[in-house]
Amino acid sequence: MIVVSEQVQHALREGRPVVAMESTIFSTLGLPVPHNAAALQRCKAAVEREGAVAAVTAVVDGQWRVGLSEADEERVLVGTRKVAERDLAVAAAQRWDVGVTTVSASVALAHRAGIEVFATGGIGGVHRGVELSNDVSADLDALANHPVVTVCAGAKSFLDLARTLEHLETAGVPVLGWRHPDFPAFYVRSSGLPVPHVVETAREVARVLRFRSRSETGVLLTVPIPETDELDRARHDAALETALEAASAAGITGAAVTPFVLERVSQATEGGSVPANLSLAESNAVVAAQVAAAVLAERA
Repeated sequence: MIVVSEQVQHALREGRPVVAMESTIFSTLGLPVPHNAAALQRCKAAVEREGAVAAVTAVVDGQWRVGLSEADEERVLVGTRKVAERDLAVAAAQRWDVGVTTVSASVALAHRAGIEVFATGGIGGVHRGVELSNDVSADLDALANHPVVTVCAGAKSFLDLARTLEHLETAGVPVLGWRHPDFPAFYVRSSGLPVPHVVETAREVARVLRFRSRSETGVLLTVPIPETDELDRARHDAALETALEAASAAGITGAAVTPFVLERVSQATEGGSVPANLSLAESNAVVAAQVAAAVLAERA
């Protein structure tokens, strides 16, 4: 059921670096129009400037796609149906028109296609109140079971980040900080929690992937949002708490929490979170392309 675009196939055959990217962030579930289209173009351009090929993942006409045509990208931009890894089989069996892939589905498809580096905005994780809800993102399971380097700006800040890090440790996933000692919290550079290990070069990341003890396990590389685009911490925290209270009052749970909270934070920051989101996604794409090149060099 997987269809890899000709451009991506050629790059893989020729030993050129390829970076997989999710499609949820480029849909209206990730960013409002027209910012979602801007994010797609900026991230693709960032990967290409570094000499790599961008491979956006999605479900289109019931097929798992890795690398999209311009026409398919247009369909993804207006996509409203999320696809996590567990949903891939259903999406294919029921021939969904368009499904935008989350981190878990994208990592799974990247692995199937032979791509070893994936770029996203922020990963999901352990939700606050997990002791009552048992709500843990499938992203963490995907990181633990697919040998892919995931490049992100940490996890969404409304999550229980301490428990998220503990979960990754239990799963045996190496967590690395890109030239930064703290675990990022999406819109802000530091969550106040340290990362287990700091790396300074893409080659180090490639070597961590090569030397990991579990062949099926991936690597998480966290890249803090560029300093100039970081949200004010006090304003961010206030907006986040208000959004979480509203989500709780409305009975919002599970996958619906992310778009609800991000929209409320955007409103509270008067749109300031949107350029921050664009900046961190582009920054992650640049680093991912560098890592993809280093992974190939390490294997040579």
